[in-house]
Amino acid sequence: MKALLKRFLGNPIVLVGLIIAFGIGVGAGEYGKAKAVSVAIAQEAQSQNQENLDLTPFWKALDELNSKFVPTTASSSVPDNTNKVYGAIQGLAAAYGDPYTVFFPPKESKSFEEEVRGNFEGIGMEIAIKDGILTVVAPLKGSPADLANIKPGDQILKIGKLSTGGMPVEDAVNAIRGPKGTKVTLTIKRNGNAQDITVTRAVIDIPTIETKLRSDGVFVISLYTFTADSPNLFRNALRDFILSGSDKLILDLRGNPGGYLDAAVDMASYFLPAGKTVVIEDSGSKAPQQIDRSKGYDVFNDKLKMVVLIDQGSASASEILAGALHEQGVAKLVGEKSFGKGSVQELVNITPDATLKVTIARWLTPLGHSISQNGLTPDVIVPITQKDIDNKFDAQMEKAAEILKDPNFTR
Repeated sequence: MKALLKRFLGNPIVLVGLIIAFGIGVGAGEYGKAKAVSVAIAQEAQSQNQENLDLTPFWKALDELNSKFVPTTASSSVPDNTNKVYGAIQGLAAAYGDPYTVFFPPKESKSFEEEVRGNFEGIGMEIAIKDGILTVVAPLKGSPADLANIKPGDQILKIGKLSTGGMPVEDAVNAIRGPKGTKVTLTIKRNGNAQDITVTRAVIDIPTIETKLRSDGVFVISLYTFTADSPNLFRNALRDFILSGSDKLILDLRGNPGGYLDAAVDMASYFLPAGKTVVIEDSGSKAPQQIDRSKGYDVFNDKLKMVVLIDQGSASASEILAGALHEQGVAKLVGEKSFGKGSVQELVNITPDATLKVTIARWLTPLGHSISQNGLTPDVIVPITQKDIDNKFDAQMEKAAEILKDPNFTR
């Protein structure tokens, strides 16, 4: 899933530095020196952190593999020293048991950077591991995945002939992506039923925002992702809302998988006085809790009527923004329970072309509720039925408009 990027507030992990020191040494053909340096660093780490960092099993395993491994097929081979190090780091990251803490070797690192920039070739959907199963967070609006009727919450059982059981997200992304014009078949489980969906890959340009003044006077801002440019686009959308003369606003965050934290805080600031809590950053014992507060643009008065639409595809920064507006008494929530992705990742350069994405904190709503544990539950739950889909009827949008037009509307 796209990381919620923010500056790291703690110290680098000592063990990561240790393995990279080893990698540089081995890459230069100085195995013995690297091992001596690594042992020295390990001893220093033990002294500084007062923990038993015993690398003896690692070195023994490496020695055994180097001296005994024999390829059994023509397609298998002995990895070079660089790939041995990359594999060790990937295993180290996986040992933390967090699906969002991942090491990207050069190829995967490039793919991730392309996704963050917002232009890549694939089918256009966000995926994550949920309850141990590869799951669709949301298809991007207008993408091949969206046009193929892939939905938030769909479980991906197979990619082509590859089973996704135990498959890391990054491996799944690599299997799904490919040159435009080529096809990929996904075996999807939805509502207990499995089906194959074939999707043609294309160049994906991630959409950001759309606005619309409905005939009933309700203004809709549909936000599809939180990019670095989203705050400026959101400000322009709010200006259009003000100029429309409407006092009824729907902020549609359905299918929005998140993005930049700073964008969410900036957007919340248009509705909150200065100093109001937007989100609480909890780094556990590694650092005191920190609070991201409203910048205090606060351009609206109490006459504003607002509903935020969320669903299973609303994640990360979407949940932060929706949670803040809801708990600070600005808006009602309508739709379905959100995804529940309440953690922040930092992207660290391990080598010039390999990166580590590491979870550094978890997010709590202004009232202290964990987004990761529970997601957000709407004030008014409106499921999407197959009949609605067949009739192209947006029951959630219409319910939100109905609530806003009620003369007795209260936040």
